[in-house]
Amino acid sequence: MTEVPNDNQVRPSDAVREDGCYPIDLTGPHSHTLVIRPGVGSLSIGPSHLGKRADLHVAPDARIDWTVFDAFATPAGSPWPRFLYYTGSDAGFLDWAQKRPIEEMTWAPVLSADTVVDASQSILYGLHIQLSQTGGRLSLKLPKGPFRLNVSGDLARFLATGDMPSSLTLAPRTSRRKNDPPCTLPDLGELHKVTSLTLHNAPLGQPISLDCLDRFPNLDSLSLWGNFCDMDLLARHAQLTNLELRFMPDLEDLPSLETWPLLDRFIAYNVEETAGKRLRQQMKTRAKTRPWTGYASVSQLRKPEWWRSEFGRPFSSWPKRLAKLANEAYNVAQATLAQARSLTDAEAAITAFTVRFNALKGIETTEREDLGEAVWQLSQSDHLIGQPITEETAQRWFDAAREY
Repeated sequence: MTEVPNDNQVRPSDAVREDGCYPIDLTGPHSHTLVIRPGVGSLSIGPSHLGKRADLHVAPDARIDWTVFDAFATPAGSPWPRFLYYTGSDAGFLDWAQKRPIEEMTWAPVLSADTVVDASQSILYGLHIQLSQTGGRLSLKLPKGPFRLNVSGDLARFLATGDMPSSLTLAPRTSRRKNDPPCTLPDLGELHKVTSLTLHNAPLGQPISLDCLDRFPNLDSLSLWGNFCDMDLLARHAQLTNLELRFMPDLEDLPSLETWPLLDRFIAYNVEETAGKRLRQQMKTRAKTRPWTGYASVSQLRKPEWWRSEFGRPFSSWPKRLAKLANEAYNVAQATLAQARSLTDAEAAITAFTVRFNALKGIETTEREDLGEAVWQLSQSDHLIGQPITEETAQRWFDAAREY
């Protein structure tokens, strides 16, 4: 086993490029063993509760010597790792990135208090900030060079100043229930100056209101993923040259393509069938008067049942093996509930569903929330009881039976 020197001056020609196990001084002398596997260009660092989702376990508040990675390179000679995922409070990677560029950095900050960090001198080509619902606010001075910024989770905990990113992606935390009141974006300050914006949401979750777009007066490129409402307000943004619509089950109120006379590029992918057919015709009509100079396509038109089968249950992001078990348990519970004639019958069905997961490993906070949502969905399914099952009642049954 070769010991890797902790040396900021390691030359690219001297860098370690072979797969293997290497002791590194990440948080102290020989504190960790780094395993480099064939073809893997990413590395995840985070608390032990992440389990296998983190390659190197580090306490959230631990100080990290990021320069230990200066000794590693890809077989082609580029800095390794290319993609970093970090959960914790140490923003020292931004200082490290002043000399060692980071291709893609995903940071889930764990902050006990409001924190200000300066990335203005950092060389980051892509930065993704994942914000939980707890902890202090993060104020970030953005890099000066061209870079992509992605912010997800509790956007109210984030403030950015400085140079604008070449593109901004926002994925606010939304509920899984499409009938909940629309989500509205918080005030994002200087980020409203961006020219390229992507908004991400779940296809069948709580909709995001597009009323927020009025705060982005400079937009020429807009990409939407998932469920949105107030689609008619897109007509206020006639300056768009690029519009992309993906995984959108409801486009009924989308304005006609002629609303955007400057549009050069248009994509509609995995959209509801009726609107998709209408968009195809509009795209052809527009091409007769002004040919598309960029890519233009409408594809994968979907019927209502497709959305329900693909996104109707909260297990879509689970590993395939666990998702299969969860869906099987859900099917059994749903069939049992369909025959339920009393609340006692319903409780038995939901309890049986819940306890199926007590012996499974890997049921953490996210999976527990998914199962809680599944219980709510089951409580709203067809039955013969003659009265509704309230959310509070279903949640009480779930909490009483679960051990996770």
